[in-house]
Amino acid sequence: MKFLLPFLIPAFVGCGSRPPESPPPAWGEAVSREVAALGSRNWVIVAESSFPVISRRGTRTVVIDGETPEVVEYIVNLLEQSENVRPKFSTARELLFLVNDLSPGVDQFRERLKVALHGHTVNQMDHRALTLLAQSDADKYAVLVLKTKTALPYSNVYIELDSGFWDLESEARLRLDMSGGTQQPQGNEKIE
Repeated sequence: MKFLLPFLIPAFVGCGSRPPESPPPAWGEAVSREVAALGSRNWVIVAESSFPVISRRGTRTVVIDGETPEVVEYIVNLLEQSENVRPKFSTARELLFLVNDLSPGVDQFRERLKVALHGHTVNQMDHRALTLLAQSDADKYAVLVLKTKTALPYSNVYIELDSGFWDLESEARLRLDMSGGTQQPQGNEKIE
């Protein structure tokens, strides 16, 4: 037994040395399932509590018991593990101009959102333009709206999903090659 002691002590010490992972939020499984079903050209809108329910076909609204930065970070973590889609983030330009005097808590919200986005680039557009863009895509593609408890104006985060393995530059090059560019077809047979 005394020969095993030097091996057992590090094993028991090591068991408690790693901090436990926090369990996913109660809404995490539902959000994971919804986001996993989406693909290129689909949208996720992490919305504040007064965001309207969009009645267009292809739009799904889910009420989430969480704040916007928390939900955004959860989605960012999911998407960073995905090879199928790549997110493009946008927020309302108006959010940049809000001050705590008019909207108490907005400074803290912006800081929390910045952390939640893990350094991803965020485009700013006028709120109305962003909403119209997402709604126009809802005619053709799925839009998932996650309504949070956040009660701040212009705090919605729009996430447009793009292909994770094919980008616009690759598509442009393919189209150029197909239209008589420099490359000839690689296959010897037609695919039927």
